[in-house]
Amino acid sequence: MRPASPPTLFGQTVTSLHCVGVCGMGLGPLAIYLAQSGFRVTGQDDQVHPEMLRHLERAGVEMVESGDVPAGCELVVYSSAVRSTHPALQSARQRALPAMRRGEVLAEVTRDLRLVAVCGSHGKTTTTALLITALRASGFPAGYVLGGLLADSRLAPARTGSNDWVVVEVDESDGTIDRFRPALTVVVNLDWDHPDRYREPGDSEAAFRALAARTSGPVLISDACAASQRVLAGPATLRFGPTGDYTADVERTTPEQSWLSLGGRFERRVVPLRAHGDFNVTNATAALAAAGLMGVRVPADALADFPGVQRRQAILVDEPGLVALEDYAHHPAEIRALLGSLRQRLPLHDPERGPGGRLVVAFQPHRFSRTAQFKTSFAAALAVADRVYLLDVYAAGESPQAGGTSADLYAELRHNAPTLPVVYFPGDKAGFHRALQNDLLPDDLLAFVGAGDIEREARQWRSEREQRKRLSQRWDVLAADIRKDVSPATKVVREESLAAKTTLRVGGPARVYCEPANREDLGVVLRRVRQEQVPLIMLGRGSNLLIPDTGVDGVVVSLNHASWHSFDLLSDGRVRVGAGLRLKNLCGLASRAGLAGFEFLEGIPGNVGGALRMNAGAMGGWMFDVVEHVELVTREGEFLTLAKAQMHVDYRHCAELERAIALAAVLKPTAAVPADEPGIRRQIEAYRDKRHKSQPREPSAGCMFKNPPGDSAGRLIDAAGLKGERVGGAEVSAVHANFIVNRGGASSADVVALVRRVRERVRERSGIVLEPEVLLYGRDWKDEL
Repeated sequence: MRPASPPTLFGQTVTSLHCVGVCGMGLGPLAIYLAQSGFRVTGQDDQVHPEMLRHLERAGVEMVESGDVPAGCELVVYSSAVRSTHPALQSARQRALPAMRRGEVLAEVTRDLRLVAVCGSHGKTTTTALLITALRASGFPAGYVLGGLLADSRLAPARTGSNDWVVVEVDESDGTIDRFRPALTVVVNLDWDHPDRYREPGDSEAAFRALAARTSGPVLISDACAASQRVLAGPATLRFGPTGDYTADVERTTPEQSWLSLGGRFERRVVPLRAHGDFNVTNATAALAAAGLMGVRVPADALADFPGVQRRQAILVDEPGLVALEDYAHHPAEIRALLGSLRQRLPLHDPERGPGGRLVVAFQPHRFSRTAQFKTSFAAALAVADRVYLLDVYAAGESPQAGGTSADLYAELRHNAPTLPVVYFPGDKAGFHRALQNDLLPDDLLAFVGAGDIEREARQWRSEREQRKRLSQRWDVLAADIRKDVSPATKVVREESLAAKTTLRVGGPARVYCEPANREDLGVVLRRVRQEQVPLIMLGRGSNLLIPDTGVDGVVVSLNHASWHSFDLLSDGRVRVGAGLRLKNLCGLASRAGLAGFEFLEGIPGNVGGALRMNAGAMGGWMFDVVEHVELVTREGEFLTLAKAQMHVDYRHCAELERAIALAAVLKPTAAVPADEPGIRRQIEAYRDKRHKSQPREPSAGCMFKNPPGDSAGRLIDAAGLKGERVGGAEVSAVHANFIVNRGGASSADVVALVRRVRERVRERSGIVLEPEVLLYGRDWKDEL
């Protein structure tokens, strides 16, 4: 309700105020309260929050261009996150206008009311919202000023009341806590925070102790917070919590609600709470206790429809296979409590059973000063997660500080939690989104955590995900069209898992997977791919490649049908082999036929087509050493036969097969006459024995990095002390440092994170930048590194 005339401020009659940073969660609600109190309020913000803007406009707050201070303004109110160099504050100084912080004005405009101050290190916004909800359900017309937005967009974050009570969320971060004189104070907890303001824990405690001393009525504290009991104990102190004056025990839970059994000084009854988790129970206990101390008889169902607070476990996605939420937690204690609660939602989580059911955290640190002071605690709190994605620090008006950047936190995580997969792209939000979209697995729980603008990144992630789901329908249509035009013998599957088709045993599905039974059916697939303009990617035996966890956005074609596995002896001693024939089988068949020269291929875990494309080599031999000509089909559907002399072949590469598919090859043995089969077998066994002694037996993709000129990638990695280095289930082999092996349950994202780490450490030690030899299937390494 709007009074006839606004109250005086700081002993002066003020009618017009201008708010700088008005879309912030602190100043926005105050601007609404001021407008409802009868002031003319204008505002500006360099980063407009759409929902806060709607609430401001409903309250009659007029927005102006950033930097302007409207004519007629008598007082400027600013957020503590606004720098002193902001054009609006400079303009106010030039015009000799008083400029006050949000907390100073909030304390002044509520000075003559019976103030309920809800404060503490974390949980105060939710506790304030719970108290507001209880009072509203009770028909108690107190005013309120929240420090956030309620999840129900119809409810304003501030309102003037029609009695003499006002509930205010009091923020200690900028020191304005010393301006308030409450009738009732609720301290949800005490943890040292805001080291830019409070250099020592005792400084912060002194601010809360002084607030309690200025409180004319009771002071409510948590019985679970030792610091609160030590600092704030006194004759007016009451405690809430399991052993306190006001208790609430969870009697039962449903998917929608928790049912609390009230005890202690409460009237004994069972009440529903539309929230879950121990900290929400604690917050609700505090809110109900405060309402009772205000003299309010709260109905039993007062919190049954609690709308919640935005960015407090706000659900973004909740569907089979994925839950995603966002939360404002930005202090190590908050993050530890949040992640502990979220971990309980994953009862089947077992790190030994492989991917899936993981707690994935995207975290944006808030303020350089806080990150510098608490980075060790942040690292310990985040280590509860199974995977962490870091964004750059949200400055909140601060300048960068030594030791307080996201790079520093990344280093701390690597040191204190070396096996935790941590992904960080400095200054690259696009890279952050790409990695996050690509790395999620079925049954993951994803939490966006932080007090900065990470909510924007969360919503962008959700928007991109919804777009990907829409594209899924296109793949359904394409798969159906291909099935219609090929023979029954050709396999066409949607979302076929590719992990088991690779030697590393990681990766997601193909959007469409095809195994053509013959050349005609392969031609159909090629034609459909061209018409739909979607990627076509060949899959051989799955060696020398890494498939992303989210799979491949394209049509994956494998020549796995028996028709492509031919081994035909020609009359002149040569042999024609199909592209789908395994190299191990080629060696065995050649040996039995007395054909020498193919022994070096025995241990390469691939097929003929893949060996041709990569010019595979081992034991001093290369695939094209034994090739006479290659039969292939271009992506345009043209079938060709090219002699070796017509092809451009070099180390691990054949240019013609970049845009074509090898179908078969004619190979020439090294001897013109049949060789001694036992002699060939002895050579194969010698190669096999050498390979077993020098290469790991665990699943791998082969050599991970190309050898730099004049050196060995394995030697450089070993010299950097990286043997045994591990991220999740991926590990640098202790047998051969240029192999990354799957120790069980590895994800593709684990491997990518380990590749980054290896490259970084080798570059730091030797100055050499290693380049991956293993293909990143369907993607480009430059987008990941």
